Amino acid sequence: MADTTSFSALSKPSYSLKHNPQIPQKAPLFILPKTLQKPYLFPQKPCLSHTTHKTHITLSSKNPISDLVSTNKKSPDDFFSFFDDDDDKPREECGVVGIYGDPEASRLCYLALHALQHRGQEGAGIVAVNENKVLQSVTGVGLVSEVFNESKLDQLPGDLAIGHVRYSTAGSSMLKNVQPFVAGYRFGSVGVAHNGNLVNYRKLRATLEDNGSIFNTSSDTEVVLHLIATSKARPFFMRIVDVCEKLEGAYSMVFVTEDKLVAVRDPFGFRPLVMGRRSNGAVVFASETCALDLIEATYEREVYPGEVLVVDKDGVQSLCLMPHPEPKQCIFEHIYFSLPNSVVFGRSVYESRHVFGEILATEAPVDCDVVIAVPDSGVVAALGYAAKAGVPFQQGLIRSHYVGRTFIEPSQKIRDFGVKLKLSPVRGVLEGKRVVVVDDSIVRGTTSSKIVRLLKEAGAKEVHMRIASPPIIASCYYGVDTPSSEELISNRMSVEEIREFIGCDSLAFLPFDSLKKLLGDESPNFCYACFSGNYPVQPKELKVKRVGDFMDDGLNGNLESIDGSWVQAPLNQEVHKVSEVGKLSSSQN
Repeated sequence: MADTTSFSALSKPSYSLKHNPQIPQKAPLFILPKTLQKPYLFPQKPCLSHTTHKTHITLSSKNPISDLVSTNKKSPDDFFSFFDDDDDKPREECGVVGIYGDPEASRLCYLALHALQHRGQEGAGIVAVNENKVLQSVTGVGLVSEVFNESKLDQLPGDLAIGHVRYSTAGSSMLKNVQPFVAGYRFGSVGVAHNGNLVNYRKLRATLEDNGSIFNTSSDTEVVLHLIATSKARPFFMRIVDVCEKLEGAYSMVFVTEDKLVAVRDPFGFRPLVMGRRSNGAVVFASETCALDLIEATYEREVYPGEVLVVDKDGVQSLCLMPHPEPKQCIFEHIYFSLPNSVVFGRSVYESRHVFGEILATEAPVDCDVVIAVPDSGVVAALGYAAKAGVPFQQGLIRSHYVGRTFIEPSQKIRDFGVKLKLSPVRGVLEGKRVVVVDDSIVRGTTSSKIVRLLKEAGAKEVHMRIASPPIIASCYYGVDTPSSEELISNRMSVEEIREFIGCDSLAFLPFDSLKKLLGDESPNFCYACFSGNYPVQPKELKVKRVGDFMDDGLNGNLESIDGSWVQAPLNQEVHKVSEVGKLSSSQN
């Protein structure tokens, strides 16, 4: 039984953020040194050496890449209206999973991707290695349940597989960017699934193209494959180390070769990646622990920032990528992206959000009759607010989970149509009441104004908005879909101006200082760039890939804006000009 790693508890005098009691707290399996000048191969084989499991994979150099399946495209000129799935919210772009040593690896990947569906809802794929050492791939546009069926999974036998879910745009460029990607090079085949965003992607791509590389997609992940193919390092996992030394930005990746599963996390640890194990000894990597729960894998630990984990028939080996600074883990994983039942960066997401609500109730109290949430991401913070304020929590807004991306709007326009399709007010809860409504964040503010109007039309006497995050003033370049800074309402308006724009009776955000105080000694280990504009890894190009190409608040936006997938880099820095690499739409993970 492998040991697990414990993480020190967050400290704050007034609030307690505890570890999930279900996570075993034992001594670390091994601790990476803070800085290593060269990758260091740990001599232990701690994770699989105790098992008797053997792979049934033999050497081969075959590299079939499955045909991309075309999908019917709807013209923007027809009667369909296009709306975004998550109104006016930042979006996490990807979820990844990798499984080694289970005879039903692809089916377990399929289930794990179901659990990670909230991280990407418009494309999914699985790559599996069969007994002939052939990497077989199935990818498609849509939900996991739409892409895969029994016959598709039958095409993916083997005990080694990786999977990916992603957000993307509408349009013809969508499918070719769906991961995992598979490529062949002179030493065999490799598949990769990537969560994150490379801030030096254009420079790397321009250099590769100058040297003759030909690209099939507009995803920065393809750059990784080209760099692996051209690396002179040996063996394969040293190629990955060599490549990662050239990458800047955020990446949590899983690779598959004919006989290995490799997981890697960037030195800052921006995006989450965890390791677990099934009862039969199979090793599982996933973006969140909720994926481990579904397939009955036990959480063991995080993949450390700057770590490469190699899993093969000899066990699990760990390497340190390079000298790395203190972690800069994305705080928005706890605010919005991750599921409440996940443990992310060693912390219960549910407990984090509950405490955020408690802080709001303490630092921004208001006389009210009922506390409601903007579902689903605002629910736990609203519960925390209600508990601390001693005011009942009720469901004042009901979310419809069955609204697709396209639907037909009647010829006579309905005001706030997109929001009304997804959120329905409960008049019996709201009528004549002073209502506190808790949401996780405000991006553009357009949806918040529609929600306030919806609540008042349903009879709410007063509407007080409480936001369980600090104001978002800057774009993210590390794998989160946010608009340009100019579009962010908190970057353009004061809190009072936002309150007037939204139309609520009062407005308060989670104070930035209170958030950092809550995190205590762990505070320096989180990235707050979207709240402060201070970037741990500075974008070095005139334009930087905005991972989310199309972000609509439910009513605004059109298909022409899909190409807007490059945003201006911050101007207070020296930037590198790179040659134009073509019209790069839909360039996300």
